[in-house]
Amino acid sequence: MSVELKRDKTHALAQTVAINRHSLSADVSPKEGGDDAGPSPHDLYDAALGACKAITVMWYARKKGLPVEDVNTVVTRDDSGERAGIYKLTATLQIRGELSDAQLLELEAVAKKCPVHKLMATVTTEIDTHVQRLQ
Repeated sequence: MSVELKRDKTHALAQTVAINRHSLSADVSPKEGGDDAGPSPHDLYDAALGACKAITVMWYARKKGLPVEDVNTVVTRDDSGERAGIYKLTATLQIRGELSDAQLLELEAVAKKCPVHKLMATVTTEIDTHVQRLQ
């Protein structure tokens, strides 16, 4: 699977992101030299975690027949220690449904095991970067 990005020439730094048949914009704030034409790369990273947790909880609830009616997720970032190697995300899942305390704890445990959480917290990611001349 590949993700392809191309510069959006209508903005200073913005990128058009193509993922399969989906498209979105990424940019940075004017303070960072961009036009705020889309979420920043950090925002997209944080959103990936929130989306994964919500989808994982909904999938699990459906599979187990748990009465989850809705899931809203808020991801809060503390990047104050990023340069020192600490990037802290707090994910809060707000779940609607007639659930017992035990079921909510079960869903919390499931949310902590979502694939993106595992990827961010326990996997070593190796990144190869290549630069080619654009024709």
